[in-house]
Amino acid sequence: MLADKRDFYNVLEINKNASEDEIKKAYRKLAKKYHPDLNPGDKQAEKNFKEVSEAYEVLSDKGKKARYDQFGHAGVDPSYSAGGGGYSYSSGNPFGEEFDLGDIFSSFFGGFGGNGSNSRGAKKGSDIQANVNISFEESAKGCSKNISYTCVDKCDNCNGTGNKSGTSPKTCPACKGRGQVTISQRTPFGVIQTTRTCDRCQGSGKIISDPCKVCSGEGRVRKNKNLEIKIPAGINNEQILNIRNKGNTGINGGSTGDLHVYVKVSKHNIFERKDNDIWCTIPITFTQAALGATIIIPTLDGRVEYVIHEGTQNGDIFKLKNKGIPNIYGKGQGDQYVKVHVEIPRNLSIEQKEILKKFGDNINEKNYQKNRSFFDKLKDLFGS
Repeated sequence: MLADKRDFYNVLEINKNASEDEIKKAYRKLAKKYHPDLNPGDKQAEKNFKEVSEAYEVLSDKGKKARYDQFGHAGVDPSYSAGGGGYSYSSGNPFGEEFDLGDIFSSFFGGFGGNGSNSRGAKKGSDIQANVNISFEESAKGCSKNISYTCVDKCDNCNGTGNKSGTSPKTCPACKGRGQVTISQRTPFGVIQTTRTCDRCQGSGKIISDPCKVCSGEGRVRKNKNLEIKIPAGINNEQILNIRNKGNTGINGGSTGDLHVYVKVSKHNIFERKDNDIWCTIPITFTQAALGATIIIPTLDGRVEYVIHEGTQNGDIFKLKNKGIPNIYGKGQGDQYVKVHVEIPRNLSIEQKEILKKFGDNINEKNYQKNRSFFDKLKDLFGS
């Protein structure tokens, strides 16, 4: 029933004004806390993980979130629809899509007549998560990675039926195999007959009297799996790849959940990413800065030569076009920005100091643009 479900905002421990980033961060924190791999055998943790995943699936989708904010669980969970009892309304719908008003009535009466059933108790499997670590270069160029994860999958011993080999399930005596039971309720509008999922068989219409010993009649078992995934070029740190139908297997023929892969990109010892651009700092000598020189610049495509002009100043920045990170959606490519750091020589010998002193004596204000500008301002302030 609707009353049995917790408020999705409370599940994620956020308020209704939470931003998309806050919703995402809350989900990641709680999903990691309750992940089955970190809590083996803990049924409550598995239940919490499923609840957190369901809440995130709704609140991270703008359309679903809008329906949930207006109608609660009835606006987003098709299992609360009575099937044949509701009708579709689309004209003037603020959501731009059909919405079954039977869901609204079900929140008050547990259903709204009709002969519909919830696909014999079919329930979609929950989403799961896995992590993958890649290098900075792999994030820029794309790569393939093998990942290991644990999911709930069909039991091979009973082929997902939950029955012991050679046996068959029996018709549920409570619902006579329909998967739903009819209840009469007295309301201010009179006596209304409603239908809901049968509690005894959970909507399947069948009772397993002799369960499979491997899965204890569940039809599903936890398995360790390996999967090769393709990581697109341009993916950023902490982005999530959604692999459809690789999550937990559904119940009673329900669809399979998805696998969310969290990508962790290692830091680079030279490059720093900013959006799709990359930045690096290149040291040059005092002489190279003063006279100009051809220097070697590292890029993601290898080393390139670049000519710096004479009089290059410390902190000057120049751009290498299209040497950055490709857009993950295939729309263009970023640039590489190189910042110059002019190194001042240390530990000079006596001879070197004499040469440098002579050089300094031979230089005047005209050779120093910023120095000259500064002293011009001093003259304006204090006079000559």
